[in-house]
Amino acid sequence: MAIPPIVALEIGTSKVVALVGEMREGGHVMITGMGRHPSTGIRKGEITDLENASVCVRTALAEAEETAQVSISQVHLAVSGGHIQSLVNRGTVPIQGKDGEITQEDIDQVMEVARAVNIPADRDILHTICQHFCIDDQEMVIQPDGMEGSKLSLDMLVMHGVRNRLRNAVRVVRNVPMEVQDTAFSGLCSALAVLTPEQKSGGVIVIDLGGGTTDYVAYAANVVAAAGVLGIGGDHVSNDIALAFNIPLAYAENLKRESGNAILDSTSTGQKISVPADVGFPGRSISLRALHTVISARVDEVLRTIKKRLANEDILHHVGAGVVLTGGGAHMKGIVSLTEKIFGLPCTIGRPRGVSGLVTATEAPEFATCIGMVQYGFKYSTNHRTSGIGALFKKLIGG
Repeated sequence: MAIPPIVALEIGTSKVVALVGEMREGGHVMITGMGRHPSTGIRKGEITDLENASVCVRTALAEAEETAQVSISQVHLAVSGGHIQSLVNRGTVPIQGKDGEITQEDIDQVMEVARAVNIPADRDILHTICQHFCIDDQEMVIQPDGMEGSKLSLDMLVMHGVRNRLRNAVRVVRNVPMEVQDTAFSGLCSALAVLTPEQKSGGVIVIDLGGGTTDYVAYAANVVAAAGVLGIGGDHVSNDIALAFNIPLAYAENLKRESGNAILDSTSTGQKISVPADVGFPGRSISLRALHTVISARVDEVLRTIKKRLANEDILHHVGAGVVLTGGGAHMKGIVSLTEKIFGLPCTIGRPRGVSGLVTATEAPEFATCIGMVQYGFKYSTNHRTSGIGALFKKLIGG
């Protein structure tokens, strides 16, 4: 039986993106449709105006329908926001089997115990991701089934977010009207789209530089070791520029895109940029080096905050495959050099893997989240999910 097309939707701070993907022979994914619309009613990845956000989503989905020549009735929704957090919880159970042999029943039981975390009443679990099993004092067991011991433990990464903020994202889609088939954290989707098995095994950090948020996911020894969100993105850089030079925000955004640099380039010393006059704005000339200083300060802050978080979780020394950047911010000049300087690791721009079709979507780092969401949809469309992935939507509909 053919798998129907998967429609991925990302309601971002700067734009709403909808992608249509079809499964082809050999498990290859082809992107056949795309819709985009500038965002309104969305700030830091969260909904601030339901009606305006719904218009943006409706327009993007209509464009995706037209380009793919399909009728869309449901979507897979990628979610983000500074309220999304993660923690690692260890569950432990005594082994009940004969002669201490571990059975599937023991594994299922320890997974349930590891999922049973205490989070504030206003939060819902978004993902639960198994990391490593432990048998007695033997850490890092990959597959415990059939082994012997007296107790079995499991470390599980639990991602959770504020219930109402997550529900509002779903409500926007239903307001179109459209149904949400599943949800997933945007950062995990980006990682799914761009990483190789070798990078996951060697340890790698994926940083998605979005308009209003910065997502990050760290792999160590082939498992998701940490994940989170900063409520800071490219819009904050533009706002810093506007405030520093007292220019309109739209001009600041253009300066960032056309002349921005995340590092201080010696060649910029003494150079000036003209900002044209407009209604109510006389125009002026600003220092290129001063512009780069403002940009670098904010981007440096974001990257160092992520590094500090990962250092606090004792993850950095497990990262051997470097840092991969995705999102619209990955286009900024100098961003790779600054990232390498801060993390002391090699850095590359992540581009979607294992997909073909629309060149605009399949070759650009800013579409990694949606492409990963399409791949996620196909990966789990025929599987019963017992790992907690997709649990958010079940909670939202009372399932």
